[in-house]
Amino acid sequence: MRQSTVLVVDDEKEIADFIELYLKNENYNVHKFYNGKDALACVEHENIDLAILDVMLPDIDGFEILKQIRLTHNFPVIMLTAKVSSMDKINGLTLGADDYIEKPFEPLELMARVKAQLRRFTRYNDGSGMNQEDTLEIAGLILNRATHQCTYGEEEITLTPLEFSILWILTQNRGKVISSENLFEQVWKEKYFKNNNNTVMVHIRHLREKLGEVMGHKELIKTVWGVGYKVEE
Repeated sequence: MRQSTVLVVDDEKEIADFIELYLKNENYNVHKFYNGKDALACVEHENIDLAILDVMLPDIDGFEILKQIRLTHNFPVIMLTAKVSSMDKINGLTLGADDYIEKPFEPLELMARVKAQLRRFTRYNDGSGMNQEDTLEIAGLILNRATHQCTYGEEEITLTPLEFSILWILTQNRGKVISSENLFEQVWKEKYFKNNNNTVMVHIRHLREKLGEVMGHKELIKTVWGVGYKVEE
């Protein structure tokens, strides 16, 4: 089995080195950088499976790096920052971050999140562990869970693993309303709390924007206020 490769970007050398040590202890390959420019160059030349990205960097803002990554790559990105503003978190999620962890953090918690994101990403990209049909179609949109592809006509829509998972669950249950709580617990595999509603809402909004760019004015994902979300033809 191929070892997963993790990109670590943090201008605080001690933190970057510390994360690298824990990752290598878990047998991950690590590419470590203290600035954004070198990290972006690495993304273009190496096969990255997950990135741990600090927000505050000396040369390029972490959100801008995330934005650049999402132009061509869908591997999971965990944002790492000392900031605690909810708007910073929403900004990161809107740009395509898959998780968000604040400094100071427990190393074992970070490793647990890394493993969870890699399991999700690997499952969608190698088609393992599936006992049912891997293709769904709705309103001209085709989802292939084995290849993690979402297409509309001849055009492919690039989705992050979380976005794909949300759309897959809603499409599987077309016509039915799925609550934010149910959606969060199925996708994130964590216990739902009230503040998690913003996380779901941001990912739904980002997903709608991506679909809207290709599908035009057709709004596939509908909000049922006070209840949840659904998709229908």
